[in-house]
This record gives sequence, structure tokens and C-alpha cells, in this order.
Amino acid sequence: QVQLVESGGGLVQPGESLRLSCEASGNIFTIKGMGWFRQAPGKQRELVAFITDGGTTTYADSVKGRFTISRDNAKNTVYLQMDSLKPGDTAVYYCKAEHTINRHFPASDYWGQGTQVTVSS
Repeated sequence: QVQLVESGGGLVQPGESLRLSCEASGNIFTIKGMGWFRQAPGKQRELVAFITDGGTTTYADSVKGRFTISRDNAKNTVYLQMDSLKPGDTAVYYCKAEHTINRHFPASDYWGQGTQVTVSS
């Protein structure tokens, strides 16, 4: 079993920055992709950013140029640096990890509990 714990959310003003962290723990064999998703009230959960175990990144169009995803494989941790935050970025941010006992086998998705990010003046 794999547990994900997010941290770093909070209340900031427009234009400010936040850095989210998500650490995986438990019986870990191989973590493939890791990513951040968000869900605003009344909306569906959406992809924010994703990073493969090889370091390839993907971003939602709405955050390109403002957010940066990175990971520390030795720490089983993924980060999301969020700059120039806007009120539209307000949401609960969830971390996801794709875990497998062997990279040749299908991976299972694990989710964190979510961390609130609020951007408001």
C-alpha cells in the first residue's frame, strides 16, 4: 500500500507564489508517473501538471509558463511550484502517483487527500 501526503497549500493574494509537495510512503517498489490535479467547487477534477519517471512534463494550458512540476525520485516526492497565481487557480489540489511492483506490469493509481489553495485579494 502506498500513501501520499500533500503539503504547502494556503491562502495567497493574486500574483503571489506557493510550492506544493507530495511525498509517497509505504511499501514502494516503482513509482512511474506523478502528477497534480485540481478540483474547484462545482467543477470536475482536472489535470494541472504531470511528470514521468523519465522527467517528461505535461501542463494544462491554463498554467503553462506559471507552474513548474518537478520530482525527487530518491525522496519519492513530487513538487509543484506555482507562480503568478490567479483567483482562477483556487481549488483543492490532489497529488497522484502511478505505482507498480515491476515497471513491466500495469500501474495502480494512488491519490493524496488534497490540499486547499485559495487565491484572493
